[in-house]
Amino acid sequence: MKKSIKGLLLTVITLAATSVWAEGDIAAGKAKSPVCAACHGANGISAVPIYPNLAGQKEAYLVNVLKAYKTQQRQGANAAVMWGIAAGLSDQDIENLAAYYASLPAGG
Repeated sequence: MKKSIKGLLLTVITLAATSVWAEGDIAAGKAKSPVCAACHGANGISAVPIYPNLAGQKEAYLVNVLKAYKTQQRQGANAAVMWGIAAGLSDQDIENLAAYYASLPAGG
C-alpha cells in the first residue's frame, strides 16, 4: 500500500513538473511569429490554400510538428522550407509559438 501511494505521488509530481516546464509563453510566441506570418498569415489563418492554418491548432500538435521539422523527420511538399525555419528555433521558441497559435481563434 505504501509503495503504491509513493508511486502515485511520484507520478503526480512528475506530471506537474512536466506540464509547468512544457507551457509556452504566448507573448514570446507572438514576438517570434512574424517569420511564420509570411506563409501562415498574420493571425494564423493562411490566405494560400497550400499552407495550413495555425490558429486554434492544439498546442501539443504544433510542438510535435515543429520538432519533427527541426529534426527533418517530417516530410512533404514544403518540408525543406520548414526544416530551415525550425532549425533556428530553440525548444522554448517552439513551445512559445505553439502556445501563441493555440491561443488564437480558429476562425481568425
